[in-house]
Amino acid sequence: MSLVLSRVSPRSCSLNSAVISEKCREDAEQSPVSLLDKLHSSCIRCTVLACAMGASETEGRTFMQAISEKYSPENFPCRRGPGMGVVVVPSGHQGSPMKDRLNLPSVLVLNGCGISHAGEEGEIVAAFCAHVVELDLSHNKLHDWHEISKIVSNIPNLEFLNLSSNQLSDAVLEPDCAKAFSSIHRLVLNNTQVSWDTVHTFTQEMPELEELFLCLNEYTTVTPAAMPCPTLRLLHITDNSLQEWSEVRKFGSMFPALDTLVMANNNLSAIQDSGEILQRLFPNLRSINLHNSGLNRWEDIEKLNFLPKLEEVRLQGIPLLQAYTSAERRSLMIAQLPSVNSLNGSVVTDGEREDAERFFIRYHLDHSEEELPHRYHCLVTKYGKLAPLAEIDLRPRCHAKVEVRYEDKVEQVSIRLDQTVAELKKQLRTVLQLPTSNMRLYYIDKGTAFGPDELKYSTRALHSYLIQDGDEILVVPKTK
Repeated sequence: MSLVLSRVSPRSCSLNSAVISEKCREDAEQSPVSLLDKLHSSCIRCTVLACAMGASETEGRTFMQAISEKYSPENFPCRRGPGMGVVVVPSGHQGSPMKDRLNLPSVLVLNGCGISHAGEEGEIVAAFCAHVVELDLSHNKLHDWHEISKIVSNIPNLEFLNLSSNQLSDAVLEPDCAKAFSSIHRLVLNNTQVSWDTVHTFTQEMPELEELFLCLNEYTTVTPAAMPCPTLRLLHITDNSLQEWSEVRKFGSMFPALDTLVMANNNLSAIQDSGEILQRLFPNLRSINLHNSGLNRWEDIEKLNFLPKLEEVRLQGIPLLQAYTSAERRSLMIAQLPSVNSLNGSVVTDGEREDAERFFIRYHLDHSEEELPHRYHCLVTKYGKLAPLAEIDLRPRCHAKVEVRYEDKVEQVSIRLDQTVAELKKQLRTVLQLPTSNMRLYYIDKGTAFGPDELKYSTRALHSYLIQDGDEILVVPKTK
């Protein structure tokens, strides 16, 4: 049996329905009913129904229709429009039914396929999707948790589910319905505007939930849960509007085993809890991402040290660091966070940490005693009071003032050292009124006893001769 997509016009609906029905009766007489016959009949019903109702794009597809279209052996793309349907044509091919009909991987990607409901093919879905462990249903037309649960309940080994960008803000999730999601470890609800009540229903009915994604949901507050979720390790809640720490701190009691908190782009204004409270709220937090938050005090950074297991911090784009150079930002942050071994995705080596801590001491040498942070005194105890580093300018010189001697004339000329010998000749042409083609240049280093060095390579840069202020350029006209 193979899958064929056919376009059916409204005028031919009755004729096609009759032909399909006759074909079904013939097949039923020749062979016993099997699961694939049910798939055949189900898809035929979809075709007939699509003809009768017009099957406009806004009405969406069933889950099985989307699978049949995308994963058919012919690899048809998803096709939308009035009169579209899936027709199953028996081929008599022997072998595994699943391989014969649909080439389904264990990771199903059905994003943007126009799926709006589960359909009535639950038994077929269960057989064909028994091996599926990941399912992407993002950017579809799902808006009813009951329909989604019908899909999920027929995929027994599902561990990852992505429902991003389905409009679920008005959908009500009943606890019995949420039980269908009990095997899922990672749940993505980005840009769904799901309520906190829905989130709490999931966390109470999903005993294996480890990762939860709630980005772009326009949250300004956090509603506490009646019961904590002891299994959640990662919470990804970026691009919301959680500006007050009083809201963020609720995650501590809701998710006591939280290992990773990603809340970039929330404009968090400050970390207002004491160190003792932070230790109690987030005892297992290992990684935190506060990119593009509103933190503007070093005291907030210091408070991160009270998180007992913190190892990884991401903190870019915050107002506090805008006044510093990139090197200063990293050094000051590393020095402030002694237990962190990864900053903004880069490993902090022992050598880098020592350099950063020494820099931190020297950076604060000119500060008054009242302005010195607590970390400064800790580092002075470790390294002592360090003297300022000598400032050595290792940049190459750009200019030099030299004496240009031509016959009995001596001119003081400032020359650019990044120019070539040929360019120097052009500069001296206006000074000496001598054609460049008639010049021979010699460099005399007055600091050595060596004789003149002819500048005979026209493309060589002057800085390669190590010319210094006070040296001499001797100009000799060429003899004919």
